Amino acid sequence: MDVPNLGLKLISVDRSFAEKHYADLSAKPFFNGLVEYIISGPVVAMIWEGKNVVTTGRKIIGATNPAESAPGTIRGDFAIDIGRNVIHGSDSVESARKEIALWFPECPVNWQSSLHPWIYE
Repeated sequence: MDVPNLGLKLISVDRSFAEKHYADLSAKPFFNGLVEYIISGPVVAMIWEGKNVVTTGRKIIGATNPAESAPGTIRGDFAIDIGRNVIHGSDSVESARKEIALWFPECPVNWQSSLHPWIYE
């Protein structure tokens, strides 16, 4: 699967930022655990692009519950517990747009590879 990376940075996330990132889950009982986990160490934030990138990305990442993730997926190979499932991936294009704006406010993502017309119809 070809999923080019358009943006990448290593950052430490503070509580306020984490709460914004997971705002849609704030009423869930596991919200505080998510926030604590994401602020517990550095985060590698990335922007992937490509045809059907949300669907493709979620296949690469694996199921939310690592116990249900296939071998060869990131969660299937590197995670054990649902509350420590190693990676976050946008669940829709709309969510991805919001998350890109939050994580990468310094750079508008309008770049297109010169190879784009050779790869995509």
